[in-house]
Amino acid sequence: MQIIVCENYDQMSFQGAEIIKSILLHNPSAVLGLATGSTPIGMYGLLAEACARGEISFAAARTVNLDEYVGLGEKDSQSYVHFMRENLFDKVDVPMANTHLPNGKAADLAAECARYSALLATMPQDVQVLGLGSNGHIGFNEPGTPFDSTTYVVRLTENTIRDNSRLFEKIEDVPVRAVTMGISEIMRAKRILVMASGKNKAKAVFGMVKGKITEDCPASVLQRHADVTVVLDKDAASLL
Repeated sequence: MQIIVCENYDQMSFQGAEIIKSILLHNPSAVLGLATGSTPIGMYGLLAEACARGEISFAAARTVNLDEYVGLGEKDSQSYVHFMRENLFDKVDVPMANTHLPNGKAADLAAECARYSALLATMPQDVQVLGLGSNGHIGFNEPGTPFDSTTYVVRLTENTIRDNSRLFEKIEDVPVRAVTMGISEIMRAKRILVMASGKNKAKAVFGMVKGKITEDCPASVLQRHADVTVVLDKDAASLL
């Protein structure tokens, strides 16, 4: 793993954006594995600005997202498809037909998981962006998830629901299930970019980087990947 420690969130976002920019400049048709949540918002903003200046283009790129809440779709302001449009897709030149997320409103969730897993098999990520849960989850792969998992419906832990409740009016509004890319599909990416900020992520960062490789800390599996860059602010790196 390459570890980059930044002074603050803004510097972390800048470093992350520079990595994605470099990938797009070398391979304009790259498959970008994308994440949601508060961590990548700054990076997405910088990428949108770079695209507006003509420094990069998403016109030939394709994207696959990690996850989506069960029961939410593009008309729901808390859905991840809405998040991606608001923070990146509507601000860059990516064709919407080239963007892919699980369908959280699918009538048959098992069939949707199979569909998305099959899609991922045809679109190996040139880079997969990951945030990091305070309990060590990546995507919505909670502690105890088998490392060989593929796209599936997960019931979120109380810890994850509590962490995500800051984005909802009240904790009762947070969906309790999600469709998530499995760990084996994350590990298929040619390169992985992990971003984390804040002291509440420090323990999970330590487990990911220096801890035992165990399903109790899903992110620890990244120690087995050949090309992982971890970009942290000082607080998230405080236990390393």
